[in-house]
Amino acid sequence: MAQNLELNKQNAIEFYQTAYMGEPAKAMELYVGDDYIQHNPLVGNGKQPFIDYFDEMARDYPNKQIEFVRAVAEGNLVALHTHQTWPGGDEYVTMDFFRFDENGKIVEHWDSIQEIPAETKNGNTMY
Repeated sequence: MAQNLELNKQNAIEFYQTAYMGEPAKAMELYVGDDYIQHNPLVGNGKQPFIDYFDEMARDYPNKQIEFVRAVAEGNLVALHTHQTWPGGDEYVTMDFFRFDENGKIVEHWDSIQEIPAETKNGNTMY
């Protein structure tokens, strides 16, 4: 089955938004396949460790915000580029990659996060 790239991008954003804003179990139910492989070293492998991690994040940081800057899809992968603002004013740029199965469900995740510096040597933004 061919991948629907636009639908995969939309589903990756909705999955991330739903989990990030405090409903990780709902995100898993709606957007994730039977198995979920996690590559973030701070999160356990599988569905329940993901839910536990995001439940804890929602409890500890209820006022965090996320902006989806761009989404890129190719084959069975979607990449999201986000801007996160955390309580206390810390800001981060993230890159998340999601692999989709043949049913259009997320089955694997990789990410990288970097704090946004106050100044850059090149004068360019992180976006």
